[in-house]
Amino acid sequence: MLIIRKYLVAAVAAAAFTAANSALAWGQSNTDQHTTAQILSDLQQQIKTQLEQLPRSGAAQKSRAKNISNWYAERDYQPLWIDSSKVTDAAERTIYQLLTAYKDGLSAADYSGGELFSMVDSSEPQDLAKLEVGLSNAAVVYGQHLRSGRVQPNTINRELVIYPKQLSAEKLLSRLADSATPADLLASLPPQTDRYFRLRNHLIALKLQEANGGWVSIPAGDVLKPDMEDERLDILRKRLIQSRDLAKTAHQGTIYDGALVDAVKRFQARTGLAIDGVVGPTTMGQLNITIQQRIALVTLNLERRRWMQADFGNPYVFVNLADQVLKLVKDGKTIHAELTQVGQPYHRTPVFADVLEYLEFNPYWNVPYSIATKEYLPKLKNNPYVLQRQQIRVLRNGKSVDPGGVPWASYSRANFPVRLRQDPNPKNALGRVKFMFPNKFNVYIHDTPSKSKFTKDSRYFSHGCIRLRSPMDFAEKLLGFQDITRGRIDRIVASKKRTVVKLKQKIPVHVTYLTAWVNKDGSVHYRRDIYGRDKILAKALAVNS
Repeated sequence: MLIIRKYLVAAVAAAAFTAANSALAWGQSNTDQHTTAQILSDLQQQIKTQLEQLPRSGAAQKSRAKNISNWYAERDYQPLWIDSSKVTDAAERTIYQLLTAYKDGLSAADYSGGELFSMVDSSEPQDLAKLEVGLSNAAVVYGQHLRSGRVQPNTINRELVIYPKQLSAEKLLSRLADSATPADLLASLPPQTDRYFRLRNHLIALKLQEANGGWVSIPAGDVLKPDMEDERLDILRKRLIQSRDLAKTAHQGTIYDGALVDAVKRFQARTGLAIDGVVGPTTMGQLNITIQQRIALVTLNLERRRWMQADFGNPYVFVNLADQVLKLVKDGKTIHAELTQVGQPYHRTPVFADVLEYLEFNPYWNVPYSIATKEYLPKLKNNPYVLQRQQIRVLRNGKSVDPGGVPWASYSRANFPVRLRQDPNPKNALGRVKFMFPNKFNVYIHDTPSKSKFTKDSRYFSHGCIRLRSPMDFAEKLLGFQDITRGRIDRIVASKKRTVVKLKQKIPVHVTYLTAWVNKDGSVHYRRDIYGRDKILAKALAVNS
């Protein structure tokens, strides 16, 4: 309907322009008395007046209004979207672009799309000037949102330490003015990556499904296990067909078995659940999440994608904290992937980017001050030798001291005077290797002796660092770029000596938090919001609507 209406408006406008000899009147009786120069002069004055009425309720709006006004002033208030007293085709196409903002998880209402659309066929000078300024303001806001997101991550959550590259209003308006197709220029502003567009296409598909009635809801009942008979199977089948986990004719009958169990397992894998085929409360809860909730979740993650740079580097390391998985990507292909353990909900791993510089085999663990004072000091007050079994030494001025001679009772978090360091050993908290990308959070990737925890579906166990299940395989891939073999790595580890190996090529590391994404194979994945960051982002976007 929008497309049909767009071209109807264009046709009506074109007919009106022809009837008026290509010079839409400023008024029915005055048109012939105005010269082109006078019409332009009047329009320029109207634009100046409209610029003074741009919203300035907050710091962002004040800054944007000032920048847009300065841009127009520098070009003597020449219009960008009006030509010979009529709205240009480029302006109409740009308004249509605003009206389709929903495709990127945005709202046309935030860019006055409907209001601008209603003025397209107006011949009133005030309306034309209002459209001119309104469209420039809307295009700037829309373009900036597409380029770097609707909110700046570090301002809504201090744990999101990323700074998207923003595009100034003046620069964007200049680029729009220089473009033959401003709508296409705006469409090019989101990250031009398959990662973004796969998720964007999924959002569009969800919205179409929503328009067709959404997903069915499965009634409550007993836990459903393979080979059981259950009257809800028809509804379960329909739900899994709707999410494309089950082919339409793959399963029949009243017994929960075969292809239907496999479909549930696929669904469980996509939603980060235990893959057992059992439809218990957790799996049922995920199956009964509404399509509106999924649309909201995908919208949040499109915002997160817009925060990210398009070029991650080559190769690069990608860690998704919500998925608890690390990937090493080279030439667009994942060459290594493995499970991780990440920060506990009260030791949340931050979102940030840095570069991997070196590997340290048989590392010392310098116990972080927070852990030393919060967790170990109370134990040391009860027994000064309690840490010896873990081979943790007490250091003062870089030298080992007898923990029995330290007056632990007189110390607190405010005056803790020593350092605790764990020597290389099988029980070392960092395991046999750590991967260093020095950062202010003291977060890094490392081995761990707590291998049994990798069997858990939810692996939020660390104090913020990223623990690996197969660190030597990761080290082999990284050092393979500089022809260091697995045999040499194994000999270094066997030496039990602390050894640093620098990377000849520093490798970007991206620590992210994505609760929805689409893989290259088209599979759609969702994860639970363990850190509560979805809620924080949703609230921030609601405030900024």
